Amino acid sequence: MALIWTIGSEASAEDLDAISAAVISFGRSKAIDGHAQPIACLVRDGEELVAGGSGRTEYTRLFVNYVWVAEDHRGQGLASRILQELESEAARRGCHDSIIETLDYDVAALYWRLGYRSVAHLPQYVGRFNRHIMLKVGLVFHGAA
Repeated sequence: MALIWTIGSEASAEDLDAISAAVISFGRSKAIDGHAQPIACLVRDGEELVAGGSGRTEYTRLFVNYVWVAEDHRGQGLASRILQELESEAARRGCHDSIIETLDYDVAALYWRLGYRSVAHLPQYVGRFNRHIMLKVGLVFHGAA
């Protein structure tokens, strides 16, 4: 059977999702001893999701993928609290550190205030945005055992 090649920006969302899922599946097959588990912290105002964070715990590390707060709820400390809750749950799971990334200088400054330290900085990673990769060592579980 002949292979059909498509090059350019015409890939469907389904095709892009399939590629992403295949790469993740391949990586998961190599890291079976890491015991990856999803982790999330959700904040609702009634039924409405207004903030949250998500990622995974694996190999005694918390990998934070996303932290988000709705615009009208920003400035109330929700992002800090979400990270603290994720870190606490990760520590309960046996994690010792946490890694997070951002392209925003102000967000990197917030992470710095929360104990994260830069392990990599890529200037002009995309356009005018710099990539900040940050690590926090010494996660602490806050709560009943």
